[in-house]
Amino acid sequence: MLGIKRSKTGIKTNRSRTGNMLIFLLLAAFGAFMALPLVYAIVNAFKPLNEIFLFPPRFFVQHPTWGNFAMLFKLTANLWVPFSRYIFNSLFICVVTTAGSVIICSLAAYPLAKYNLSYRWLFPLVVMTLLFNGTVLDIPNFIIISKLDILNTYWAYILPNLAVPLGLFLMKQFMTQIPDSLIEAARIDGASQFAIFWKIVMPSVKPAWLTLVIFSFQAIWNQQGIGVIFDEELKTMPAAINQIVQGGIARTGAAMAGSLFLMTPPIIIFLLTQKSVIETMVHSGIKE
Repeated sequence: MLGIKRSKTGIKTNRSRTGNMLIFLLLAAFGAFMALPLVYAIVNAFKPLNEIFLFPPRFFVQHPTWGNFAMLFKLTANLWVPFSRYIFNSLFICVVTTAGSVIICSLAAYPLAKYNLSYRWLFPLVVMTLLFNGTVLDIPNFIIISKLDILNTYWAYILPNLAVPLGLFLMKQFMTQIPDSLIEAARIDGASQFAIFWKIVMPSVKPAWLTLVIFSFQAIWNQQGIGVIFDEELKTMPAAINQIVQGGIARTGAAMAGSLFLMTPPIIIFLLTQKSVIETMVHSGIKE
């Protein structure tokens, strides 16, 4: 199936057509399996109520309907706070927090990757925090937010998500691979530290910070501000939809449509930048 052919230019590996077909079928099977939850969410959004509770359940919809989306829009139109306010809150928080997270993680990763600092031992501690479940940080976050007197403000959403350990890890691992000679040449040419960082380092690690944009946006998009946000005008779209669909079994269809609606923006962003995500995953663990 797999042969090795030697040539003047080096060693080349050749697969037979059968081997290529088997590999393709194997990857296609894994891809289809991993896509099942997404497909199931899309299918459920178009199921009428009787098919959602049908037993035994059916994967595909028999009589697709737009009624779930119509019910969702009707329920959002009856909110005493305009639904556009929830959309604005979600977009504003996502944009500000994502941009701030990329900048802060990049600024922290650059000296750790390119300078022999005495506090480089902090990086293993940052990596170790990746093992913690986010739930264990809820109480410490609440205490800090309360002490800073930013409860029930946009800062309660933004501040805890600016310094992301995963973002620092990705940026540091990618910046480590930038040749030191490139930075030294920029210094010899008279470039300032900020110019080196902004004009040389950041463009060189574009795949890494695009990946961080995706992860940050997805995490922040799904936040509801439970325990730190109390005013209805400050709540996000996931919180609003969650309140809407808690009205009983009759709203299950609207809940399915709302879930699909919330899944769409992160998926679109991922599809637009998936090449950068794959490149970052390949390079992030190569060099320490």
